[in-house]
Amino acid sequence: MKLLQAKLAQYDAPQKVMAAGIYPYFREIQSDQDTEVMMDGKKVLMFGSNSYLGLTNHPKIKEASKRAIDKYGTGCAGSRFLNGTLDIHIELENRLAKFVNKEGALCYSTGFQVNVGVVSALTDRNDYLILDELDHASIIEGSRLSFSKVLKFAHNDMDSLESKLKICDPDRVKLIVVDGIFSMEGDIVKLPELVNLADKYGASIMVDDAHSIGVIGEKGAGTASHFGLTDKVDLIMGTFSKSLASLGGFIASDKETINYLKHNSRSLIFSASMTPASAAAVLAALDIMESEPERIKHLWDVTHFAMKGLKAMGFNTGTSETPIIPLFIRDDIKTLQMTHMLLEDGVFVNPVVSPAVSKEDSLIRFSLMATHTIEQVQVALEKIEKVAKKLGVLSSSAAVH
Repeated sequence: MKLLQAKLAQYDAPQKVMAAGIYPYFREIQSDQDTEVMMDGKKVLMFGSNSYLGLTNHPKIKEASKRAIDKYGTGCAGSRFLNGTLDIHIELENRLAKFVNKEGALCYSTGFQVNVGVVSALTDRNDYLILDELDHASIIEGSRLSFSKVLKFAHNDMDSLESKLKICDPDRVKLIVVDGIFSMEGDIVKLPELVNLADKYGASIMVDDAHSIGVIGEKGAGTASHFGLTDKVDLIMGTFSKSLASLGGFIASDKETINYLKHNSRSLIFSASMTPASAAAVLAALDIMESEPERIKHLWDVTHFAMKGLKAMGFNTGTSETPIIPLFIRDDIKTLQMTHMLLEDGVFVNPVVSPAVSKEDSLIRFSLMATHTIEQVQVALEKIEKVAKKLGVLSSSAAVH
């Protein structure tokens, strides 16, 4: 065995969890991403999806994708920089810029590529990237590819942010990069306070709205819209794989910034462009989202119903105020056990354990969609309470940490 294979063969953490019968990853789904999915030939309630508006199987979106394939084929066979720019990409970028009220937008093949390509490109070795410690992994990876000085502040802690801004050279670029809605905790960034600090110290702001688009803001336009601070946020990032029922992502900003990224963002220049079907799906999803505001309203109705029920059981849901509801279990093994037991009982949820979080903060991520019914949520809550009592996790969940 070569040295590389010998080294990698020592990694056996997944095998140990598999042997215990509670391995929770790469679970096979045999149907579309709906409120119910088929697994092993059985219906399972889906509360682990990022499809916040429940649009992934919408007939208008599927039809738009099919028409795009008929017109453009299945792929672009090149990057946006060279032969891979279609008129449908330009149409989508213009639509997105208008949607989030910015001068321009630029589409990437995945949301991860947006953050890697934007965060790594905008600042140099004499500048500063200032990140919330719970920012998405793609932001962290982008900062590692940058030659900039990277500072992290305590999660959503504006005093901590100010302490980092104070030590920055006032004459150098300072870019604060934050999630709009944090993907595991479900809380919203304190954008008004953050804007005040950015103004005070001459910093720029980038908001990752992956989990905000379609959830908050006017017609689902995201965090800056939610707070009425769009003109104060320099860059708005979003993904297509969640509320917009497709695959890809975008960055929106002023024309000068978009022009710079088009010619300097490596994950854009050196990646094949998003497929025509994906672009068409996003355009159709935007049509539905903007014309059917009742979807977002119902998403919040089921969210408030679920939150009230989970708190009544005794779960600590942290600081969540969105359709992402963390159920703190505070024990890795019990978190995996609970995930497995719920799936056996017909409820799909996602576990978050160490090293993604500390062992004391392990949790189950319970996510709502606009297509969930109150009845489906009630069934899930009853099953969650039954399993939680069997495992004795409610007292540990409620513990303050």
